[in-house]
Amino acid sequence: WVLVTGASGGEGVFLVQLAKLRKARVVALASPEKHEALRALGADVCLPRSPENLPKALEAATGRPHVDAVADVVGGSLFPALLDVLRPGGAYVTSGAIAGPKVDLDLRDLYLRNLTLRSSGLVPPEVLRRLVRYVEEGRLSPVVAGAWPLERLPEAQAAFLEKRHVGKLVVYHLPEALEPYRG
Repeated sequence: WVLVTGASGGEGVFLVQLAKLRKARVVALASPEKHEALRALGADVCLPRSPENLPKALEAATGRPHVDAVADVVGGSLFPALLDVLRPGGAYVTSGAIAGPKVDLDLRDLYLRNLTLRSSGLVPPEVLRRLVRYVEEGRLSPVVAGAWPLERLPEAQAAFLEKRHVGKLVVYHLPEALEPYRG
């Protein structure tokens, strides 16, 4: 079981698909209005992006109190709850901190439960090549929620701040650069 935070964003939708490709069961955290789209991408369970009591919500939805891994692109105040739902020996991976880079960490959570913390900001070239191959083979699909030419950047920023989209918002300079993603 893999829990993905920020599951409706550009990285999140990729993480949901990648976890499914790896045969994992996926718990996606996102706004309720985005749950249907995430289920279509493979999420097995969808929960609100900041549940009041994550361990309780997780167990109610899955029958399990823990997940094997957390893929977190959000950070911030949810961090302690994310560690709480990791099984002993579980892994936490981060590649972003949109809700804030500073988190509360009790080191006993790490060493008493034998948790692994990892970052994925810099991926080795062979991993990037494998991801590109998965996209080329149609096993992973980038989800482009909207695209704007550079001269319409304020519109793109407004759409980003509305947070109604599922996937990545793209701002481009050359229209032909976007052709592979149209349709």
